Amino acid sequence: MTIADSGAQPSPAPPGTPVGTPGGAGVTTGVLARCLGVSPMTLRSWDRRYGIGPTARTQGGHRRWTPADVVTVQQMCRLMATGVPPADAARAARAAGPDRPPPVPESAPPPGRSRAAGALPLGDVRQECRGLARAAVRLDAPALDERLTAAVARHGLVAAWEDVMVPTLRAVGRRWASAAEQADRADRAEQYVEVEHLLAWHVSTALRRGAPPAPPPAAPAPGRTLLACVPGEQHTLALEALYAALALEGLPVRMLGAAVPPEALDAAVRRLGPVAVVLWAQESVRAAPALARHVAGARWGMKGIRRGPVVLLCGPGWGRSLPAGMLRPHGLPQAVEALRGLYTAR
Repeated sequence: MTIADSGAQPSPAPPGTPVGTPGGAGVTTGVLARCLGVSPMTLRSWDRRYGIGPTARTQGGHRRWTPADVVTVQQMCRLMATGVPPADAARAARAAGPDRPPPVPESAPPPGRSRAAGALPLGDVRQECRGLARAAVRLDAPALDERLTAAVARHGLVAAWEDVMVPTLRAVGRRWASAAEQADRADRAEQYVEVEHLLAWHVSTALRRGAPPAPPPAAPAPGRTLLACVPGEQHTLALEALYAALALEGLPVRMLGAAVPPEALDAAVRRLGPVAVVLWAQESVRAAPALARHVAGARWGMKGIRRGPVVLLCGPGWGRSLPAGMLRPHGLPQAVEALRGLYTAR
């Protein structure tokens, strides 16, 4: 995002005067902070620590960011989004200047695991999570899209989900929960909600982009897999990941999405006659064992060859005790393997 994209207005200057040039006042730290998705305090800290700061002044002596200053700090942010530490990113951005992209510092961490938390409590995760988390905290949509696309291209969709997307989503969720538990002001409980929502939206976009469109069947398709959240459950990202993974396998799948009412789920099962039904529950209060048993007991077909679906209970909301005959895969790879096996056995 550029300053022009923000809609923010710099101090008055003659028409046609570039922002930050003599006769123009540049932009304030607050305006630039909003454009970058960071706090003004963060920009002031970068100025003190790394020498990335405003170089122009108004006639009244107030510091302003020139176009060259803006380019330098944007370059720093782009490097940080790839996992480069802030000090190294600032050094490379200053050395490059505003007219060319900065080189990746030699000290940039290689791909692999990282214990550096960055802005979020990431723990021991792949290096890509660091840049993804920083982009999320900055609300940097282009960087999120770039990082997620690169992760899927590099690791494949299943590994990118398990090792890059999920750890970062969990870190954002933990930060939000911590802010809510320790709230000392009315607005603290809402901290990081915007970060979580933006990250989730871009993860969803990356998953849908990774799923190939279903081709029209040349022959009657085998029974489908039906994906649904239990009633009241709004978390769909894990099901979206499973949908994309099954589509990549070439397996027929239908997504019903969030909070499917029991009557709608029952109607879909009887209309489609699925090989399997995946029920997702994020929280234990949403888990619906009675609904799972009802779906598993559905039968269709001619007398003597009647059949029903295999039910997979997915998500942390389901308890350890399972109704008879149901599967409980842990993680996306196990779910894909279990469903692949059902089609292979047909």
